[in-house]
Amino acid sequence: MSILARASSLIDPLLVPVKRPAFTAALNLPAPVQRRLVGKPVTYDGQTLAVDTQIMLALMKVSGEPDPSTLPIPKGRVALLRQSQLGGGRQEIGSVRELWAAGLKARLYVPEGASGNAPLLVFLHGGGFIFGDLDSHDAPCRLLASESGVKVLSVDYRLAPESPFPAAYDDSVAAFRWAVEHATELGADPARIGVGGDSAGGNLAAGVALAVGEDCAFQLLIYPVTQSEANTRSREDLSEGFYLTADFIAAATDNYLPEDIDRRDPRHAPLYAEIPATGIAPAYVATAGFDPLRDEGEAYAAKLDEAGVKVVHRRFADQIHGFLNVVGAGRTSRAAVLEIAQVLRDNL
Repeated sequence: MSILARASSLIDPLLVPVKRPAFTAALNLPAPVQRRLVGKPVTYDGQTLAVDTQIMLALMKVSGEPDPSTLPIPKGRVALLRQSQLGGGRQEIGSVRELWAAGLKARLYVPEGASGNAPLLVFLHGGGFIFGDLDSHDAPCRLLASESGVKVLSVDYRLAPESPFPAAYDDSVAAFRWAVEHATELGADPARIGVGGDSAGGNLAAGVALAVGEDCAFQLLIYPVTQSEANTRSREDLSEGFYLTADFIAAATDNYLPEDIDRRDPRHAPLYAEIPATGIAPAYVATAGFDPLRDEGEAYAAKLDEAGVKVVHRRFADQIHGFLNVVGAGRTSRAAVLEIAQVLRDNL
């Protein structure tokens, strides 16, 4: 059997649900083979979708992987966890410790050789404020910690609809302040504690950075939600077919934000917040070229820059929303996360 024939057998409707060995093998085929499997490149706005990401999307489609937003929330949480673990694989780390931070479940990732006075990133997971937990983001937290040399404290904040806004925001601010107060027991340097997160977690991280001011040394915002009012061009153009869908965004927003909440409330919409001229941590904002949230993330980076905050924006033009979770399979997504880990090393 030719390599192309063997590869084609991996993208088969009988693979329901997707099996991790097949998934990983397909995403690690030679790029020319992947291109022959999925056909012509996908382009948007002068960008070309990474071929391994294109094959991942095709594999998930033919295998019948469900869109978590189409499921009841308890089942959607299970589906999202499964998909995260499918792409994350097993990442090595020096040690992992379960603990409680401000009354919330948390997990401390300690890279090999980390000192007792190391930098620390308080990490807030994505999932639309309704999905996600410590396990859904275990793999990227391991990789970020091990490759950056920075300790990572992942926090399991309350989710909607059981606990709507501002519960997640309040939990995130409280957890960060707890980390600063308990820096010694965490083996962290209180002057080098940053905050970070992806998607909904990036939204919460931005809110934390504004709330705690100079107590935060650095903010790492990975394709953050920065508003829920405007339908940006990227939200319109990329509403289907690139993992994060308009339906999921709508379900997340409706479940997280009560009807009487102003959608420009700065605790939820940092794009509308007043940015102080001083005292706000330097920021790194990562966006993805094929992400509905691209435009608002980039607008927030511009807003920080205009306010005088030191900010670096990096668009991973060939990636989709969620690439942070595909560190155990896709070549290009892993490379993007390794680049982010280097940024973390350089700034904390």
